[in-house]
Amino acid sequence: MGIYAMTGGATGIGAAIKQQLRGEGHTVIVADIKDADIIADLSTTEGRQAAIDGIRAAAPEGLDGFVPCAGLGPAARPYSLITRVNYFGAVATTEGVLDLLAKRKGSIVMISSNSAPMLPDDEYTELLLAGDEAGACEFIDQKDANHAYAGSKRAVSQWLRQKAPEYAPQRIRLNAVAPGITQTPLVDASHADPEVGEAMKAFAASVPLGRVGDPKDIAEAVCFLLSERASFVTGSILFVDGGHDAMLRAKQF
Repeated sequence: MGIYAMTGGATGIGAAIKQQLRGEGHTVIVADIKDADIIADLSTTEGRQAAIDGIRAAAPEGLDGFVPCAGLGPAARPYSLITRVNYFGAVATTEGVLDLLAKRKGSIVMISSNSAPMLPDDEYTELLLAGDEAGACEFIDQKDANHAYAGSKRAVSQWLRQKAPEYAPQRIRLNAVAPGITQTPLVDASHADPEVGEAMKAFAASVPLGRVGDPKDIAEAVCFLLSERASFVTGSILFVDGGHDAMLRAKQF
């Protein structure tokens, strides 16, 4: 059985991924802000390093897979908190365990969103991909919740597309899932948010398959991409959204 690490395994999609992997007999090391093997706040540089150090101490022999799942939804305030966790937390922790993944030819699955393609590239995307955390946070605090969330996931998607060919010679695969509306505490908070709640409810009602996602739906896709069944898949983003992306972007793929 394998050795896996992840961030954000306490609730929602992360908890479902953790349960799925453990149910398959794997060892799973979890870093999160609470209820985890490693307590770490990924909105800070110190917290990211604490997560990396904890994972390295727990898996010196290497990792078969890593899932940077910790994330905040549009209801989080300030908007820059979304930026810090969703993009910079995910990228920093991924880069911090690369050598562990190289030891075992491991796989990374990041968490994007089906909202990511709905925004154009702009200064926010450029600042994120340039690694300018202070600039990106200053920029997004003058914008809105959807811009902060969808833009962070757009940048994650672009980052992994850029890095997948770079990591491939080490036999590290790098992919992502792009969930749609999924029944999680994060989405519940967004539905209750006065800024984005009504739009989120309308979006949920328009899913072509007629229901919102269950965290297990996302976990199944993540575990497939982590596994040897996906051994020739890298640089891909798998939409797990009940057909929403196909409905909204039928001519784009």
